[in-house]
Amino acid sequence: MVQGAQVMPAEPSSAITDETNTSTMMNSHEDFQIGLNRSQKFTLGLVLLVLVDIIWVASSELTKYLYEEEAYQKPLFTTYVKTSMFCVYLLGFLVYSPWRDMCSWSSSNSYVLMDPNVEDTNYFTDSPPPLSEPTYVPLKRPECSRSTSKSSGTESDDSGVRSVRFSKLAEVRQMSEEEATAALMARLSYTASVRADQIARRAANKLPVSKVAWLAFTFCVLWCMANYSYQAALEYGDAGLVSLLSCAAPLFTLLLSAAIPSEPMDRISLSKIAAVAMSIAGASTVCWSSLSPSFPLGASLALISASLYATYLVSLKKKVPSEEALDVPMFFGFVGLFCLLGLWPVVAAFHALGLEKFEWPTRPQWAVMFLNGLIGTVLSEVLWLWGCLLTCPLVGTLALTLTVPLSFLADALLWQVQYPLRVYIGAIPMVAALIWAGFLSSPGANGERSAPRDPLARWILIGWNKLTSPRNSFSRYWCRAK
Repeated sequence: MVQGAQVMPAEPSSAITDETNTSTMMNSHEDFQIGLNRSQKFTLGLVLLVLVDIIWVASSELTKYLYEEEAYQKPLFTTYVKTSMFCVYLLGFLVYSPWRDMCSWSSSNSYVLMDPNVEDTNYFTDSPPPLSEPTYVPLKRPECSRSTSKSSGTESDDSGVRSVRFSKLAEVRQMSEEEATAALMARLSYTASVRADQIARRAANKLPVSKVAWLAFTFCVLWCMANYSYQAALEYGDAGLVSLLSCAAPLFTLLLSAAIPSEPMDRISLSKIAAVAMSIAGASTVCWSSLSPSFPLGASLALISASLYATYLVSLKKKVPSEEALDVPMFFGFVGLFCLLGLWPVVAAFHALGLEKFEWPTRPQWAVMFLNGLIGTVLSEVLWLWGCLLTCPLVGTLALTLTVPLSFLADALLWQVQYPLRVYIGAIPMVAALIWAGFLSSPGANGERSAPRDPLARWILIGWNKLTSPRNSFSRYWCRAK
């Protein structure tokens, strides 16, 4: 009797499973971004920032209603509740399989991008064996199968009929992760392979869960301080003065981006200084009628809020240079978790020191806070940070200043408040500053952002050269006069 072993094909490795799950469970905005070039992503960022401005104006109206109509002036507790609502994004680990896969990935499952210009044999010179050590599993065969066979034609006629009995164990070997991924890529069509390569590059560039959580822990303090100082400035200071000083955020962003640039486009230029000056001049014109110098505490808190927002945004852009590297909803989910666990002692300390007496909100106050937090914080902050990563910190903070004229426009439309003409005239340079900054920071024709544009300095230099040229009549007259 002859015994044999049946070698069964290896089961698909986890690399194939992870790749398949990742490619099929990508969310809609990631699929949308893959097909966009740099210029289209920049335009999408501008649209998102303008949409966030509209949401924030509606949120400010809800905050005003909560403070004035509901008489619940608790900026710290309000900030704590709205920030803790970011925890809703952590539900993604339950319903979104790529997030769960990121938690279970080991270092051997990480994506490695191979250089297509290098010969394939270089990658397997010192590589481990492609198949694992054999394992033996019980072999399942139909009971009706017969284990008899006739003699082959190469044997002698007198050999008779031989009976062959196979082993009841099957030898199984598994492919390695690298081999399984390579086999999967080799079976794909050209279009599918290009798509899979884009997904692999995005996965390789994405920050792991541990680094996202660490970034959230680092920046949640800055974010909470910026939000609380702005809410407190609205309580202790004049609304017009607070709005005007909050428009200093682009100035802080410009200086910080020049000090710690994340890309060459962040370098300071005369054109960027002109854009910031236009924005501040427009905000001064809009808020001039409501300025009051009798609230120094509110003014100080507004400046602190503007500087903290600029620091938070520039530092995060330095840590995350690409919008594809950071999963923004996951980031804010961890921000909400850390604020939920770490900010309640601050609320208790403020209550004990008498800085803000804690009062349990009524049901209508809870409803206003929940609606304001869900739309004005949970949704808008994610869209704002996403738009800032798609564009640049300066454009993001300049778009933030548009909430000032939009809030005046909302009061005029909703509450029939009459404002002087200079309010609407002042909005023109603010919008122009955002468009000008967008032009300066937008990618070039090749989609790259290698160096900042400075057309204002170039125009001044051209004008000076023409003015001092010997062919200029004014220059000749000036030389003869001397």
